[in-house]
Amino acid sequence: MATSLLERLEGLRNRFDEIADLIIQPEVIADQKRYVELGRQYKQLEKIMQVYKKYKTLTSNIAEAREILKEGGNDPEMTEMAKAELDDAEPQIAPLEEEIKILLIPKDPADAKNAVVELRGGTGGDEAAIFAGDMYKMYSKYAESKGWKQEVMDFNEGTAGGYKEIIFKLSGEDVYGTMKFEAGVHRVQRVPATETQGRVHTSAATCIVMPEAEEFDIYIDPKDIRKDTFCSSGAGGQSVNTTYSAVRLTHIPTGIVAQCQDERSQMKNFEKCMTVLRSRLFEMENQKRLEEEAQKRKSMVSTGDRSAKIRTYNYPQGRVTDHRIGLTLYNLADIMNGDIQKIIDELTIAENAEKLKEADE
Repeated sequence: MATSLLERLEGLRNRFDEIADLIIQPEVIADQKRYVELGRQYKQLEKIMQVYKKYKTLTSNIAEAREILKEGGNDPEMTEMAKAELDDAEPQIAPLEEEIKILLIPKDPADAKNAVVELRGGTGGDEAAIFAGDMYKMYSKYAESKGWKQEVMDFNEGTAGGYKEIIFKLSGEDVYGTMKFEAGVHRVQRVPATETQGRVHTSAATCIVMPEAEEFDIYIDPKDIRKDTFCSSGAGGQSVNTTYSAVRLTHIPTGIVAQCQDERSQMKNFEKCMTVLRSRLFEMENQKRLEEEAQKRKSMVSTGDRSAKIRTYNYPQGRVTDHRIGLTLYNLADIMNGDIQKIIDELTIAENAEKLKEADE
C-alpha cells in the first residue's frame, strides 16, 4: 500500500506546487471566484502535504533500516540503531495511513465556508423559545472557544424570554464543516420556568445551518427581488425606532423571504438581509445535493433532513443523547455551556467512516 499511497501523494504534491504558483499570478488574483477556489484547494492540500512529509520520512527510514539489517555486516552498533529505528517507525505507519485516507476523502467545498445559523422555537410555546435562547448561548460560547466571529443578523424575542427565532453568522475556519452536524430538531426535557406544578415538559427547537453564500456563489437578478422597509420593533411589538431602517427582501421566483432589523442603518440591514437571502437560495440547492448523497450511502449523520430529531437534552438526568450515533453523555451543564466538541468529533468520525466504507465498495 505504501508505494501506491506515496505515488498518489506525489501527484497531489505536484498539484500543490502548481496552485502555489497560480495564486500569485495577477490574472488569477483579479478573478475573485477562481482565486477563492484555488485558495480553498491550497489550504486543503497544505494539510495533506504536512502529513505526506512525515509519511515519506518514515517510509524512507524504514526502508533504510531494513536494508541495513538485510546486509548484516560487522557493525553491531549500526544493526542496533536500525532495529531501534524500525521499532520506533513501524507502529506509526498504520495510524498515519488511516489519517491520510481520511484527508484524501473529497471534501465538500461548502465545508470551508462561514455559516449562517437559524434557531427557531418549535413545539412547546414559551418554553421552546427559552430553549432556543439557551441553544444560542451554547453556540455562542462554543464559537468563542473556537475563536470564531459572531454576528446577529435578525431576531424575534419570545414573550417569556429566549427567541422565537434568531439568525446569526459565524465566521472563521471550516465553520460550516463543523456546524453542519447541528442541523435538525433539538428536543429538551425539563421543568419549564413557566410550570407551576413541577412537571417535566418536552419542547423542541429547530436548528438550520447554511453555508454563507458569496456574491459569486449565486447570482440574484435585482429584478427578482422585492424590497420592503419598516420600523424595527422589539418584543411585544414596541417600536425600537421611528425610522424605516428594517428591511425585508422577497425573492419573487422562489418566494424565499429574508429580513433584518438588527442595525440602525437601512443600508447595513440590507447588506445583512442579502447575505441571508443568498445563503438560503444556496442552501436550497445544497439541500438537494445532501439528500441525494444521503440516499446513496444511507447516511445516519448528515442527511440534511431538517425535520429529523437529532438530539435530546434531558435535564432531570443531566443527560444529552445524540440519536444519530447513539452517543449519550452525562455532562449536560458543560454542553449547554458550549462544550460540544466531543459530540461534533464523534459525528465527524462516524461520517468519515461512512465515506471510507463507500470508497472501499
